[in-house]
Amino acid sequence: MAFESLTDKLQNVFKNLRSKGRLTEEDVKAALKEVKIALLEADVNFKVVKQFVKSVEERAIGSDVMNGLNPGQMVIKIVNEEMIALMGSETNEIQMQPGKSITTIMMCGLQGAGKTTTTAKIAGKLKLKGKKPLLAACDVYRPAAIKQLQINGEKQQVDVFSMGDNQNPVNIAKAAIAHAEKNGHNVVILDTAGRLHIDEDMMTELQNIKSQVDVHQTLLVVDAMTGQDAVTVAKEFDEKIGIDGVVLSKMDGDTRGGAALSVKAVTGKPILYVGMGEKLSDLEQFYPDRMAGRILGMGDVLSLIEKVQENVSIDEAREKEMAARMKKGKFDFEDYLESMKQMRNMGGIASILGMMPGMGKQLGNIDSMIDEKQLARTEAIILSMTPEERKNPKLLNLSRKSRIARGAGVDMAVVNRFVKQFEQSQKMMKQMPGLMGGKRGRGFGGMRFPF
Repeated sequence: MAFESLTDKLQNVFKNLRSKGRLTEEDVKAALKEVKIALLEADVNFKVVKQFVKSVEERAIGSDVMNGLNPGQMVIKIVNEEMIALMGSETNEIQMQPGKSITTIMMCGLQGAGKTTTTAKIAGKLKLKGKKPLLAACDVYRPAAIKQLQINGEKQQVDVFSMGDNQNPVNIAKAAIAHAEKNGHNVVILDTAGRLHIDEDMMTELQNIKSQVDVHQTLLVVDAMTGQDAVTVAKEFDEKIGIDGVVLSKMDGDTRGGAALSVKAVTGKPILYVGMGEKLSDLEQFYPDRMAGRILGMGDVLSLIEKVQENVSIDEAREKEMAARMKKGKFDFEDYLESMKQMRNMGGIASILGMMPGMGKQLGNIDSMIDEKQLARTEAIILSMTPEERKNPKLLNLSRKSRIARGAGVDMAVVNRFVKQFEQSQKMMKQMPGLMGGKRGRGFGGMRFPF
């Protein structure tokens, strides 16, 4: 998970600061030396780290901080504020043209960064905001690029414009805008071709599109897992074609996070979105303050709540019915399946807990505790039940459990153990309804957790 190692190291530094009643100048410098090492190991740009540490030190070594009631906490607050400033302070949006004018967005990036998928993700985001986007397939070189865009566009229920792979990308872009004008689209997103590395042909093509088409926003997709290389790529693209914003893809991977902390400082261009998974819904708006909270182990509850609201769809009547059953301990296997589905849509248990304050240092333990194979077996057991059995667990006699075990491909003992644990959970819910989310028996925004 992104930033996990960096978060752990910073948490250790902060723990030492909090343990001291008073701080000396040497204490602060020693702590900042550890912060510097942690940032460099996270692949943050060296010049960025140097300036960041200098800024924190200038603010932290002062009489107001050193003589305060809680100097350690004050230093941590300064680190948080400087980290937010480093990533841009403000949240930036894609700038749209006023009124009914068409906004043309050109997507660019190296091959393998996830540009085509990100293009469809952004289209989905804009559609949710009431826009009518049109995706234009301008990558005529990579095999299956057009087909990939069409498939993703269909999933997002967004129109895709294509002229095949024998046309000039400039002509495709022009024709796409003309098509948008005739068909009531107010956003055109150009999915351009990438290369394995920056070369003259790619840059010339992008420059030609921008010179012959009125491009209002140029967005660069960079792979966060490439660390400082992502920042170098962003700088080169900006110098040669000019970019308005950056989208960091693959932020859910085993990345050190350096790109997120370096892009704005090095290029002056804001990060607009971060890709947090392969699903088309896995795109988050970039909030510098929330990202700083995640990095420093302070959590990101606001993003968690928004994620729940986006992914949880349950009508009011169903919600009240579920709440009443949970209070009575009648939570059934159908409810359990629904909870697992919601959890998966949000990126899994580890992803959710990673947004909770103070969970940074625990994530390593959580990852080892969560057995994805076990969760899959549990789901297989429930899916091997009949609808009646799921709704009424009391029907599960010996012969039914035997049939379920065969259907799920597990031993009878596994089914017995799961059913027993489930019954114990029901009793707990009945005894402690307050744990299930207060008066209405809800979790975050209506989501019920399968544990």
